[in-house]
Amino acid sequence: MTASLTEITRTDIEDFIYYENRLLDDRRFEEWLELYREDAEYWMPAWDVDGTLTEDPQREISLIFYPNRGGLEDRIFRIRTERSSATSIPEPRTGHYSTNIEILERRDGEVDVRYNWISYYFRYNTTDHYFGTTWLTLDVSGETPLITKKKVVLKNDYIHHVVDIYQV
Repeated sequence: MTASLTEITRTDIEDFIYYENRLLDDRRFEEWLELYREDAEYWMPAWDVDGTLTEDPQREISLIFYPNRGGLEDRIFRIRTERSSATSIPEPRTGHYSTNIEILERRDGEVDVRYNWISYYFRYNTTDHYFGTTWLTLDVSGETPLITKKKVVLKNDYIHHVVDIYQV
């Protein structure tokens, strides 16, 4: 896929998001990491007591916050080595579905995208679902897009257990 600012299309971006979803569903986490630039920020803010999202991951609680890809790499290491409280045997199964994909803004070498999603998570004979909205900033200056920033807003009011990167 050629991904320059002038050439990347909505369809290219959709394909990229679907590919990211597939890598998570197939538990191909090492390949999934390759979709992120080294300095990529990954943030899932929490809902505050008054029903508003936290705004500063450095000063307020977040469900997940990694200021760069190193945090995601550590997360994958813990999943793979069974050092994760959210993941152990049996491994969970997931299904991700994305919709309402919009290009919000194009800048020199970057594209901002917003989309809604729902994911299903099966483990211990129970299926949970999660839903929300994601904002992505993609670096489109190279041959393939790279995620430079990802903000995931989980809209479930109640979650039964620890949420991990492969569930959203």
